[in-house]
Amino acid sequence: MSSGISIWAASAAEQLANISTEPVYSTTISDFQFEVHYMQDAVWLVATCSNSARMAFRIAYAPESIALEEVTNIEGGIKMVMSATIGTYHAAVSFPEEGMPLLRYTVSFTPAEDTDIPFWPRDIVIPANGSSEGNIHIRQAGTRSGIIYASMARPAACSFLYLQNFTALADYCNATETSVADTVGGEWPEFGFSLPPTKDKPLPAGRQVTISDAFVCFSNKVPNDQFEIATQFLTQLASLYLHLPRPETIYHDYPDILAKSLHDLEHKKGCWQQHKGNAYLNAYVSDYNTPPEIMVQLAVLLPIRDYTAWSGNYINFGNDIYKNLKTFYNEELKTIMRWLPALEQQLDGSEEQKAPKVMDSWYLHHPLLNLSRMALDGDNVVKEMLINSLEFAIKVAHHFNYRWPVFYNMETLEVIKAETQPGMGGEKDVAGLYALVMLQAWELTKEERYLEEAKKAALTLQDYGFDIFYQGNNTAFSAGAMLRLYKQCKEEIYLKLAYLCIANLFKNVALWQCQYGYGKNFPNFFSLFPLNDAPYTAVYEEQEGFAALHDFLMHAQGLELLPAVNLLLPEFIRYTVYRAAYYYPPMLPREMLADETKTGELDPTLWIALEDIHDGWEKSGGVGQEVYGAGLVFGVAPRHYIKIQDESFMVFIDYPVTAKEQNGKQLKFKTLGNKKLTCSMCIVTTNGTPAPELSILADNEPVKSNGTSGGQLIYSIHGSREVNITWK
Repeated sequence: MSSGISIWAASAAEQLANISTEPVYSTTISDFQFEVHYMQDAVWLVATCSNSARMAFRIAYAPESIALEEVTNIEGGIKMVMSATIGTYHAAVSFPEEGMPLLRYTVSFTPAEDTDIPFWPRDIVIPANGSSEGNIHIRQAGTRSGIIYASMARPAACSFLYLQNFTALADYCNATETSVADTVGGEWPEFGFSLPPTKDKPLPAGRQVTISDAFVCFSNKVPNDQFEIATQFLTQLASLYLHLPRPETIYHDYPDILAKSLHDLEHKKGCWQQHKGNAYLNAYVSDYNTPPEIMVQLAVLLPIRDYTAWSGNYINFGNDIYKNLKTFYNEELKTIMRWLPALEQQLDGSEEQKAPKVMDSWYLHHPLLNLSRMALDGDNVVKEMLINSLEFAIKVAHHFNYRWPVFYNMETLEVIKAETQPGMGGEKDVAGLYALVMLQAWELTKEERYLEEAKKAALTLQDYGFDIFYQGNNTAFSAGAMLRLYKQCKEEIYLKLAYLCIANLFKNVALWQCQYGYGKNFPNFFSLFPLNDAPYTAVYEEQEGFAALHDFLMHAQGLELLPAVNLLLPEFIRYTVYRAAYYYPPMLPREMLADETKTGELDPTLWIALEDIHDGWEKSGGVGQEVYGAGLVFGVAPRHYIKIQDESFMVFIDYPVTAKEQNGKQLKFKTLGNKKLTCSMCIVTTNGTPAPELSILADNEPVKSNGTSGGQLIYSIHGSREVNITWK
């Protein structure tokens, strides 16, 4: 709601309320009129809806005065040159999609002399003389996307999604050694982007740098509830995404990475610890102080089983992990435990959860989910362990009324830590994870009480709006659980909850490419953050989010999904496949790797993924080298390589596909996604012999190679296409 405004916003509101000059440029699109106005210290674009709702966007600003030197009409907009004592500005204002109220303004600045910028005003003001009311539903946190999603309630109604393309600010950040973290924010009625202030390095004289590249999508509709907020956000985000500059992807040889990772997992002693003749995976390389965790064992075992089913290659240590699962079962409590019971006294209490019988809420349900997957595959030993543990999980759910704290004591159910932060609640998306476990149990046993448990837990997610997200992978699993409940129960509330979970996910991604500092070495575009306040991205949560959204799309076959979801999910998956290889230290320059780790050690030669990738000015891997992230490559291979029976080549494609069918020397499949976007496909030989001559059709149109990547011929395929590959 309304709050106090700065002197800059007060001055702007006064000028904007009394505009007496003709606009430099004007156009009307749909229900919106757009006018560019030149004023004493700024150039503004004012957007006015047919119902008189007004929003103003500061295109260029100078502290004393600014002069408009040149205006040139371009297709769909204008270019401007402006001068001020401090330097020269070039700006372009355009509307990139015909007939749609979608604005882009890009501004560059050339300082007249070396310039310190201790402050820069935000670029959005609602000019209603203090009488406006509105809500900012989403704003940037840390180095996530530079977004503001807001709606106005008074004096008139409208909504818009603003996105600052941080990729374009690389030259500014490199020159000044600044970060884009937390640069898009503010409070109603003054918010948006503010240039990161310079500290030790001024902006050098005579160097032209981009200081803004903003996209704004407008609507005259104001969402009425959390579900309309979620669907409008996703819809507008998809609209902006189509025009957002996106990095090219390259092919990575995942079979080769897999072989290296498998070797290091098997032979690096620091990945394992022993107890009574049993071998357990460490959570982090050379972390011998922490007892084995069941989540860690299963987080690697399940992707290995996926890989074995796809490849036919048996992995010996997978059986070592499997046979040790029973050692995590506690006969007294009748449940699996997080920590190996035989060694839990080894816990040092250095953190709240590192104490005997203390459970982090999601750590109970995630292993149960993986056990249920194995049970559904026909494993009766695991099925017994799962069924025996479900009663404890249900007891805990009832005790906390499906609203889980962060930590609790497993014996007494005493709350050890109730909230993530004061007033923020506990682990909210555990309700969705629990619902998925119960759905799997229902599918396994057909006992209706499990389905009822899933429904009760799911409905508590209605309480949280855009605050469902506790941990990225669990929110992604929650989306899948809601979709499956919708398919089973045919109740619209569950589909709405699925979209709400996905909106929570995309609130926590980075839709930009860091090209400053160490960020030049890691493609972070469309990366998913593990927690809503995490300062880094993490391999495990990204890998599992990737797998969960794959599963979501498979379960969505035959349903008419929100178009934005069909567009955004395959794009997230595509960029995960491209980006994930860089979590492995040998893919990165050593100078960007942390000198010390919080847990264990960091071996730059080891094909075990780093947990953490930070902002471009910070070194990465400081948390540790994450053994439980080793499932990454074993999850990518079965989902993105199509094995061809009786042939010496495979087909790699970086989009999710469905309807895969080989008939002799013909392969058919369908790409998911949107027809306006493309994915990459290549033919990968498996024994060194050249691939046969291929004929490739997409919706019966010939597809030609558009170059090479990683030594492989690359083909560009549009989303939502029927692909037909034949060979002799």
